[in-house]
Order: sequence, then C-alpha cells, then structure tokens
Amino acid sequence: MKILIIDAFSESHLAAFAALGLTVEYKPTLSADELPAAIEDASIVVARSKEVKAQAIARAKMLALIVRAGAGVNTIDVKTASAHGIYVANCPGKNSIAVAELTMALLLALDRRIPDQVRDLRAGAWNKKEYGKADGLFGRTLGVVGTGSIGQEVIRRAKAFGMQVVAWSRSLDDARADELGVERMRTVPELCGRADAVTLHVALAPETRGLIGEAALSRMRPRTMLVNAARAEVVDGAALQRAIAEKQLRVATDVFDDEPKSATGAFADALGKSDAVYGTHHVGASTNQAQSAIADETVRIVRAFVECGEVPNCVNLATRSPAAFQLLVRHFDKVGVLAEVLGAIRRHDINVEEMENTIFEGAQAASAKIRLGSRPPAELIEELRSRTAEILHVDVVELPA
Repeated sequence: MKILIIDAFSESHLAAFAALGLTVEYKPTLSADELPAAIEDASIVVARSKEVKAQAIARAKMLALIVRAGAGVNTIDVKTASAHGIYVANCPGKNSIAVAELTMALLLALDRRIPDQVRDLRAGAWNKKEYGKADGLFGRTLGVVGTGSIGQEVIRRAKAFGMQVVAWSRSLDDARADELGVERMRTVPELCGRADAVTLHVALAPETRGLIGEAALSRMRPRTMLVNAARAEVVDGAALQRAIAEKQLRVATDVFDDEPKSATGAFADALGKSDAVYGTHHVGASTNQAQSAIADETVRIVRAFVECGEVPNCVNLATRSPAAFQLLVRHFDKVGVLAEVLGAIRRHDINVEEMENTIFEGAQAASAKIRLGSRPPAELIEELRSRTAEILHVDVVELPA
C-alpha cells in the first residue's frame, strides 16, 4: 500500500509511515498539474496546503483515504471523494493554541500600532507622542465569533487579559456560554454592536460565507478592531473596505481572498496592501508546536486506517443512513453464509445500506445486522429462515424515521 505525501513533512513522521509497512512517496514540491498522474497508484494521500481536486481524485483508482494535515478540508474536493467512496479526514484542534496566540498578537498590534512603530524606527523617526495613544485591552469587550476549539483558546487568553467576552456560535446555548464564562449573543450583528474588538474563528461553509457583511459591519462602532484568523470568505471584502473608510475600523487579517497558492510568491490582494490593515502571511497554524501536533495526528489517523480499518476524524460519512429497515440474521459462522444472504437480498432488488457482522465466543455462530433501503418482503424472510443448515433465525426491524 502506497502513501503519497504532497506537502512538507518531517523525517521522523515519514519514518513512522514506513514503520506501518507503507511504501512512502514523498513529493512536497509536486505541482497541481502533476498531482493527477502521481496519485493514480496511491492508496493514501496526505496534503496540507495543496489542493486535491476532482480531476486528481477521479484518476486515483486505488485511493481509499485523504488526510488533510490541518483543521479544515476546504482544499479537498470532499463531494467527489464521497462519490468515489474515499474517506476524508482532518486534524481538528491541533493548531488551536497557535491560532489563538496569533489572534492575541494581532489584537495587541492593532491597539499599540506595533508595525507602524517598527516602520518609523527603522526609518529613523521617533514619535512617542503619537504612539502613546493606545486604548489598552483591559476592561474592553471582545466579541468572539465561533466557539470551537480555537475560539475557546481565544476566550481563555482574552479573560487573562482582563477583557469581557461576548460570543456567538451556531451551536452555542446559554448553558455552554455559562461554562465558558461568556455572554451569549443571539446574532452576529448584535455581537458586533457590543464589542470593542471582534475576532473570527468559524469554518468556511455556505452559512458562514459573508457572515461579516453589511448587517454586522454597520453595527460596529468607529475604531472597532476586527481580527480574521479564520477564512477570507467569511468577510464580505467590499463591505469591509467601505467600513474601514467610513468608520476607521482597525483591521488585522491572516487570510486573504487573493493569496498565493504556494508558500512564496507575488502578493496582490488589495486588502492586504491597505495602509489601514495589518496582515500576516496565513501563518496562524504555523508554529513548530502546532505542525508537530498535526503531523502526530496524521500518523495516528493513518495507523488506525492501516491496522484497524478505522478513520478517526472522518468528515464525509453520512450523518444519517438512508436505511429504513434492519434485517437481523443469526447464523452459523460458515463460509458462504453471508454471501447467500446477500444474494437473496439482491434477487429481491433491495439495496444494502450498511452491514455489521459480530462473531460470538467460540466462532461457531454470528449475528449480522443488515440495514436495507426498503422493506424486505415476506418471501425473502421465509427463504432465509428455510436455510436451517446455515441460519439460526431472522428478524426484521423497522428503523425510526
């Protein structure tokens, strides 16, 4: 079984893959055009920043697992992978502290105008009068949009700075808000109206695209600080540019609509070039600690798949099975018994949605749970029950809708 790694990985983690008995092909400089050919005979692909698109997935006849060595899966064509029966997994939570640390650094940089101070010093200018006008973070209200693992780490750090925290998340309820020690806001615009600073920590999804738009930005007071360490698409870029001009919003972002796909390259994004914006190079997760933790988690996922056939952190399994009925078959543990059962189900034109077979102690008998897309007719049940040399008993259960 071959594993293809298409982004930088440490020697020790490559050795861990080899120790699993895998043939390791390490190609961190592989281009997007070269990927479809390289992926053809790979069973597992590990990617971090590079995209794995539909064209490459369609060429990969042996591919069974794609691991995103990072928190999101927006660089993977999950829909195409699902259509080809390929598992997609990620490494959530392993970069949370790194992103939270950068978020706090950007808040402090905005308040103290640190990049501007450095620039002036390097240009030979001293201006203590101007740069002594910082507001400070203590006692200010921070609005945290998204209370997953990253948002929670930001909340902890903000409270250590003496900030009051209001928060919004699609899943946040009053009980959970009490646990986190925050005040729950019912909408993002409501949060923006309350906060002196807003930080973004939501995954990119259809419902979060443009989440910070006109409605939210219009509620922000002049000189509110906004930090985006999530995804560029979470913010309506045009609306933000207008709000910066009209309200003198103080903005820092680690992500951009138009950022290079490669680790180095020319940069042309208008927001990043604005004098009113502090930008970093999409490095929120890029600490040695975070990258090592992500690599460890990637190895754990691959090991579970190779050794047990399990996929931790899988993101593309159906949340609800389309099965409507469950066939319970207690049978003798003999060669060909389940093949005969499945053959009979097929003759009745019923689709098997899920199946699990459990062996009893002594390996003489087993119980199969076969979930079906439609009701098995009485003729099928009688046919199976008549096979007394192979089958002990058959029951049918209608599954809840």
